[in-house]
Amino acid sequence: SVICAAAALCGADASAALFGLVPDGVQLGLGVSGTSGVNGFVGYANKNSDSFWWKRLGFRVDFASTTPIKSKLNSELNEAINKDGKGLEIADDLHVTDVALGAKHFGAMVDFYPFGNTWFLGGWRLSGGYFTGKFNLGANLKSDLLPGGDYEFELDDIKYKYSGGEMRATSSADWNYRGPYVGTGFDLGLLFGLKIYFDAGVVFANKSAQLDLDVPVTGLYQQVGGTWVAVENNATLEAILAEAESEVLHDGQKELDKYKMFPIVKLGFMYRF
Repeated sequence: SVICAAAALCGADASAALFGLVPDGVQLGLGVSGTSGVNGFVGYANKNSDSFWWKRLGFRVDFASTTPIKSKLNSELNEAINKDGKGLEIADDLHVTDVALGAKHFGAMVDFYPFGNTWFLGGWRLSGGYFTGKFNLGANLKSDLLPGGDYEFELDDIKYKYSGGEMRATSSADWNYRGPYVGTGFDLGLLFGLKIYFDAGVVFANKSAQLDLDVPVTGLYQQVGGTWVAVENNATLEAILAEAESEVLHDGQKELDKYKMFPIVKLGFMYRF
């Protein structure tokens, strides 16, 4: 019993020594971001400070990435859209069959707690800072054609068709952003220094997502004067198709360019020493 008591005392002393080495107010967080994957942060906010301002001010370095869960995330997404074996239908006989999502962000924030360390209200904060990140989404498109069947579509008012077999294409949206961040959130105490944290805000991005589309020419025909003409190995028609793709991308990009605010939403657990 003496040995057990000594061990317990040593353990308590070691724990106290460890916590004594970490300044009051240091905080660590780990959770998930709805738009960037696994989220974490390190920072400082001493809510027990005697200073009016220091008990209200804090800062964090925040980071997130889908890399640790990328395989599982994309597997779940593809399982959801392919649950009927056909993919997600986005137009007549046109389906999204595979998607690949990747994202990450890194940022620095200053937090302001208007109510200091007031019970309950003291956990609410306003945040501002600067973020940089990436959000990439790729998708495979497929049309299911019966043997001998056709799939027709239009690009820039020009009719095209794939004859027999199947048609596959790829599309992607890439968003490499950076800019000021504004948001709000809270940390809700559970026990001792353990808390739940939540953040919601937007990055006023320097640019919008960039679209890309690749339509293959294998088995593709174009309607010219009422006659279907093979596009493959026809440099002129391939150039026309490329121009049509460019026009479609331009129209889509024009719509996307209206949206330059990237959302950041995070939820997890944190510990404040």
